[in-house]
Amino acid sequence: MDSLFRPFNLKSLNIKNRIVMAPMTRSFSPDGVPTDLVAAYYAKRAQGEVGLILSEGTVIERVASSNDPNIPHFYGTEALAGWQKVIDGVHTAGGSMGPQIWHMGVMDDHHSGWLPAEPFEGPSGFGRPGFKNGKAMTDSDIADTIAAFGRAAADAKRLGFDTLELHGAHGYLIDQFFWEETNQRTDIFGGKTLPERSRFAVEVIKEVRKQVGEEFAVILRLSQWKPSAYTNQLAKTPQEMEAWLTPLADAGVDIFHCSQRRFWESEFDGSDLNFAGWAKKVSGKATITVGSIGLNGEFLAAFAGESSQPASLDELVRRMDRGDFDLVAVGRPLLADPAWTKKIHEQRTAELKGFTKKALGELVLN
Repeated sequence: MDSLFRPFNLKSLNIKNRIVMAPMTRSFSPDGVPTDLVAAYYAKRAQGEVGLILSEGTVIERVASSNDPNIPHFYGTEALAGWQKVIDGVHTAGGSMGPQIWHMGVMDDHHSGWLPAEPFEGPSGFGRPGFKNGKAMTDSDIADTIAAFGRAAADAKRLGFDTLELHGAHGYLIDQFFWEETNQRTDIFGGKTLPERSRFAVEVIKEVRKQVGEEFAVILRLSQWKPSAYTNQLAKTPQEMEAWLTPLADAGVDIFHCSQRRFWESEFDGSDLNFAGWAKKVSGKATITVGSIGLNGEFLAAFAGESSQPASLDELVRRMDRGDFDLVAVGRPLLADPAWTKKIHEQRTAELKGFTKKALGELVLN
């Protein structure tokens, strides 16, 4: 496991190992304000030797950026004071952290019946094919959203975070611009090709880079799959992936966080490279791999109540040793056990915990 515990340094990011806590929505921030319990939750993972913590998705200052009143905000005096406690606690525990900056786009209504004060917004009003539950963003909506991403990035740096991640995956706003099924615009933010539909993401990244400067590490999370289309591929060939990622890298992305359901699955025929492996190869940028690491079941099944047990990391380490990716993001094992990284480091594999749906309903501290 030695390769998992080598330091990693890139711009503002200086971490003690290659293990990243993946962003996982928790909905424990009433009215968008992170509590002391949220701060303790993240500090416990830092104490457990996680190299880099990426926060749950935290939304930008747009009225309809969230479909859940308990999702944390990354704007406003109270919410930012809560995040100040979070990052101070993580640093005191010896960890590093970045917020995941988010706009959900067009969403399903929340099961509680809560709705934002304005309609959901996206490139064309669609949350998925055939499902229109919001409005198409105007030019001024887009300009204000780009500016809101920039303000959140500036606040992340001001509060003392070590990096930040933009959420551009899993069918949320930035990803809705990428996908031809949800982006049917005919202006400069639409288009028939993936690079054309990447214009919104490029402008967000440029504004973020402008606000944080050149030496602050910027991460972008991407996925090929969508919750409504698990086998989707935005980029169907390595050449299409290069055409997609190159403008994003040129705009200011330092690290691509490549989400797939199972990290060991190859992205394209003819090679066993996964999404993160191909992204690193075609962009030249550092990458994070994620997807069912450390467990024998994948994360979507967890929401249906399926449990998972600890699984071998041998294949992960083999690929890392080969140079396929630079960092590995771990979700459910760290959600259920704050000491998971420390146990792996000390080879205390008999003490590793499995994962059950119960862990989704609490902030586990022990």
